[in-house]
Amino acid sequence: MFKIFDFSLKVNGFAIDEAKLDFKHILEVPEEDYEAYILQKKKEIVDFHLQNNAFYQKLANGKNVDNWYNLPVLTKKDLQKPLSERFSKGYFEKSVFVNKTSGSSGHPFIFAKDKYCHALTWASIIYRFGWFGIDFNTSYQARFYGIPLGFIGNKKERLKDFLGRRYRFPIFDLSDAFLEEVLLKFKKAKFDHINGYTSSIVLFAKFLKRKNIVLKDVCPTLKACFVTSEMLFAEDKIVLQKQFGIEIINEYGASELDLIAFENKNGEWQVNSETLFVEILDDNNQPVENGKEGKIVITSLYNKAHPFIRYEIGDIGILDEKSTTKKPILKQLIGRTNDVALLPSGKKSPGLTFYYVTKSIIEDDGNVREFVIKQQKIDTFEVEYVSEIALCEQQILKIEDAISLYLEPNLKFTFIRKAVLERTSRGKLKQFSSYL
Repeated sequence: MFKIFDFSLKVNGFAIDEAKLDFKHILEVPEEDYEAYILQKKKEIVDFHLQNNAFYQKLANGKNVDNWYNLPVLTKKDLQKPLSERFSKGYFEKSVFVNKTSGSSGHPFIFAKDKYCHALTWASIIYRFGWFGIDFNTSYQARFYGIPLGFIGNKKERLKDFLGRRYRFPIFDLSDAFLEEVLLKFKKAKFDHINGYTSSIVLFAKFLKRKNIVLKDVCPTLKACFVTSEMLFAEDKIVLQKQFGIEIINEYGASELDLIAFENKNGEWQVNSETLFVEILDDNNQPVENGKEGKIVITSLYNKAHPFIRYEIGDIGILDEKSTTKKPILKQLIGRTNDVALLPSGKKSPGLTFYYVTKSIIEDDGNVREFVIKQQKIDTFEVEYVSEIALCEQQILKIEDAISLYLEPNLKFTFIRKAVLERTSRGKLKQFSSYL
């Protein structure tokens, strides 16, 4: 059978057959030898960039490069300079994979991967989706993503969707009228999996709930749903499972790296230890024990075109105590480091705490479809929401009481009802933002 997806990668210069074979060999490294494999790959990638990358040489200048913990921790701000200044010797824009981060962290930048590294990324993705019976060469994906609105960008994405056997539902309009069209497409098409931004897929599930429809009943070929890019709350996962009637899988990745963690068949967020090395560090860039929270810092073990060595991705997380070198488990993804609310008492709280507490009350009756929270001043917050009926005073008081109980009292909230919520240019919904 003709493998159209693999063929599209090869046409673009990505040696997917070689990458799949090499990835298989990495998987075969036994647990007792895995630490040595990681140490070797860390040394190889650091040595390569110290010898071939002027940008990284400058960052590491004066450091004792023989000690891993003395190597600099890269931030997104470090990378906000022309890509041409960050290339390794022998790599150029036309000979590599180039893309741009979404900017959801507040620090967008253009990045590069050499073509072999990007092929390995696809080998990693293909392997993990395979856990759930998804074959990119034969499977048909219902894709809930943003799409460029410009003519050329739009056509390029549509072509990639065709080659990738995907049908894209643009998520900038999530009205009931649009979701009716989505439902109609599911009735007609033989999709076998769903992939896309969490908030949009959850909104579709809530639409189905109001209509008392289980998606698997109208699209029997469906096997699984993969949600990404935004937090999936436990309550929302229950709604998705009930209204879709299929497995719900949570993934965590970054376009500049790879899949970082992917929910396995046991419901664990299994960290990618094949192409990445993931660390959890404290504020002084020192490692914390498994079970304790810290900054997520990642090394791309194979990217020679551009250094991502000890790269602070901007998220906070916890590795499970039962993690091993070969099979690290992400126990919890807490949120972004720049999504922290500073409160009048001096307390710092992850912004998603506000979102979570408010969510537990605001969506009780299904009236409120979506909402976001914005911190305007140290004691002042705005809640923008989309609903059939405006929130009543009793509901608002209940939310304020819960915030006082779980966080601290005397915070001021303004509730603003909107027809639609603002999303990023790629269609992501930023659930909490601080403007301090």
